[in-house]
Formats: sequence, C-alpha cells, structure tokens
Amino acid sequence: MNRVALIDCNNFYASCERVFNPRLENRPVVVLSNNDGCIIARSNEAKALGIRMGEPLHECQSLITKHGVQVFSSNFPLYGDMSRRVMEILSTFTPDMEVYSIDEAFLNLDGIAVDPAEYGATIREAVGKGTHIPVSVGIGPSKTLAKIAGKIAKKVPGHNGVFDISGRVEESLAGIDVEDIWGVGRQHADFLRRHGVLTALDLRNAPEEWVRKHLTITGLRTVMELRGVPCIPLDEAQQPRKAIICSRSFGRRVHALGELQEAAAAYVSRAAEKLRAQGSAASYVQVMLMEFPFNDGHPRTHICSASIPVATAFTPDLIRYAHALLKRVYRKGPAYRKVGVMLSGIVQRGQVQMNLFHAAREGEKEIALMKTVDEINQRWGRGTLVHAASGFSRPWWMRQTRRSARFTTSWADLPVVRA
Repeated sequence: MNRVALIDCNNFYASCERVFNPRLENRPVVVLSNNDGCIIARSNEAKALGIRMGEPLHECQSLITKHGVQVFSSNFPLYGDMSRRVMEILSTFTPDMEVYSIDEAFLNLDGIAVDPAEYGATIREAVGKGTHIPVSVGIGPSKTLAKIAGKIAKKVPGHNGVFDISGRVEESLAGIDVEDIWGVGRQHADFLRRHGVLTALDLRNAPEEWVRKHLTITGLRTVMELRGVPCIPLDEAQQPRKAIICSRSFGRRVHALGELQEAAAAYVSRAAEKLRAQGSAASYVQVMLMEFPFNDGHPRTHICSASIPVATAFTPDLIRYAHALLKRVYRKGPAYRKVGVMLSGIVQRGQVQMNLFHAAREGEKEIALMKTVDEINQRWGRGTLVHAASGFSRPWWMRQTRRSARFTTSWADLPVVRA
C-alpha cells in the first residue's frame, strides 16, 4: 500500500526564535512581516490570546503589552538555515523526498518495514534532537490525505504529533471542513458549501461527473486523492522558476534616485543569485517603482521593462539594465515606498541563444567570477561580498528593529558560552 508522510514544522518562525532563546518556551511569541508591519507567525500561546494572522501590529499592541507577548522582526537568514537543517535530517529517512515549502516536506515511505506511525515518531524525534524544531507527521496513502493527517496530528494532543489516517479515513474526513482541504480555494469552497458539500467526506463522496463539471479535472484529482488514489506524485526535482521577483518596501520614504539605484542593485544581486542557483539565465528585466499613496489612498506604480539580446546571469550586466530602466520611470519630487525587480524569459544557462548583432558579455571569466562570489557568500554568509552599486549604509533598508541575531549564518552573531 502506498504511504506518504507530510512533515510539518510547528509554528516554524516562532519555533526558530525559541531554539536559541529557551526563555521563550511557553510564552506567547509573534513574528512580524517586512518593516515590522503585520503579524505573520504566532506561537500557540499567541493564538490562544486571539492574535490573528496578518493583523497589523499597532491594532493588537494593547493585547501584546498586557500579556507580555514577545515580538520579533523577521529573521529570514535564520529561518532559511534552520529549514535547511531540518530537510537534511529528513533526507536521511528516505531517498524520495519533496521539499514543499520552507517548513514542509513530503516523504515516500513505500518499502518501510516498520509500522508507519512508529517510523513517523522516529522522524519526529530525530528532527527534535537535531534542531529542537517541533514537527507534526501526517501519514496517508496520498499527499492530500497526508496533509489532512498532518492537521490532525498537530491539533489533537492525543496523537503525540504523529497520525496515520489509514483505516480511519471516513471518520477523519468527517471532521475536516471543505475549505481546509489542500487544493480547495476560497471560491470553490463557497461554491461547494452552497451545494451542501460541507466536509472533506462530503467531497470524497460527491459524484465524479458532478465534480468534473463544476471543479474541472483538478477538483476530480482532489476527490480521487481523498479516496486514497494517488494522483499527485512527489516532485523530487524542484522545477526552475519561470520568473524571479525580488522586491521590498523601504523602511522610510525615499526621494533620491541614488538610493533607489542602490536598492535596485541589491535586489538584482539577490535575484541573479537565485537565477544562477538553478543554472539559468534571464533575457528580460522589469523594474517596478511605487510611490506613496496620494490623497485618494491609491499608490501610483511605474513599470518599465527591456529585453536582453543575449540571456545572462552576470550580475553587473543585470544591474546596468535595471539602472537604465529606473532612470526612465523615476520622477523627481514624489516620495517612493518600494522598488522591485523581475527577471524573466528564463532559459537554461547552457542553452542561451546567441545574437548575430550583439556579442555575449558573459564568458568563462564572468561565469567563474559569479561562481566564486556565490560560493563565498554561501560559505561565509550572504552579504560577505556585495556589489558596490548596492550601497553599504543602506538607509533605505526595511525596518527590523526587533530582529534576533543571525545565530547560524553570521560569525558576529554566534552565541557566546562562558564556562
């Protein structure tokens, strides 16, 4: 029988903050979005207080003060590195694994000799010992059922973080609202409720022809998965992105073109790093510049784009294109709140189409240079080597006044132990 396990890190961002600060255990913790605007992660204790996901920080400040909620700015270098450590441990339990998100992974448990639930408990214990990140393990004959099993494992204390839905499918699906099914969006959920389909069990038992007519083949695939028929295979190899976007809101109002150019260069550098990581090159660059809202409350956004004659992943060239585009959309006077860069027209680096009228600027020397820069930054931490065009003081950078130390990615932030 097919067996799939979903490993889900519990309250991942908040759990990462607790790893290096044990005093946060059993205390309410929240993590903020860029520029410390809204709440994007909550510990169970914070959820119990009624703090909502996406709630602006200022709207729940009194609740935070009253209950001593610990508030942190996003620390994505820490979260990304802790995710990598979790995934490395998971990869030792099966050769077939799909990293689904920063805090989730699917594992193929076919051929495992021991009881799946026992194996799930072993996985949970190993991740806990290796990273101190608590995880839930949901096991089922399909990815959709494994997702539902994961919800049950996380919410029902009696399962100790591990739940195998096999043999208990009907009773489990009866307790899952239709909007909580993986792959069922809000519009489809509203439609299903209007037609009396309220739970996952109702959808599982719906006639196939009716599902195909109203939810298309994608909805029928979800129904088959709920019936235990695997229709969504594990995607072991991550597909190259068709577009890479890097964008951040500024920590303050920005007026000067020079600061906008620094921000654009920094975002291009990050996007180009991701481009090279997947072995690709870009043939299209787009720059987006957003002003602060006017009196009517609607911000004005300026967009400009250009084609690159010969696709490249060479950061200096991409920065030059971005700067040229930025000069075309910039107007002196308004205050700007955000700049963004998108690289698209992505092709594999070894399949770049040459141009008769434009020589390729990315040769062996440029490829070797970018490889060296990426390796150094990967080993010693992002930002060890930067392009001067992206600036050094960066006064425009987003606000992160409550960020914890980058304990695992910065030598300067390593914890100090005094014997």
